[in-house]
Amino acid sequence: MNRKSPTTAAAPPSSEPSPGAPLPPAAAQGVRPVRSASPWERLTRGAESLRRGIRGVLGADAYEKYLEFHAAHHPDHEPLSEAEFWRDRTDRQDRNPQGRCC
Repeated sequence: MNRKSPTTAAAPPSSEPSPGAPLPPAAAQGVRPVRSASPWERLTRGAESLRRGIRGVLGADAYEKYLEFHAAHHPDHEPLSEAEFWRDRTDRQDRNPQGRCC
């Protein structure tokens, strides 16, 4: 039996770098370089994030959330004023004391 071994064609050039080869610059890969934030920008963003988190835990952002919900679900009705909203919320909590310590 005379078998010919199959000939192997040369592999097409790969677009991926070989292992251990240095990577091309980010611009050559189609990626925009990211500008690192200054310490002041990071501090400002961190403080704002902390402020939003505390307001959310304490419920201080409840009126803003109410306005967003009201605009989305009841656009034909006028929302409560902020004073009316807080009075109604306090009255509801007094009638149904759930998850409160006092």
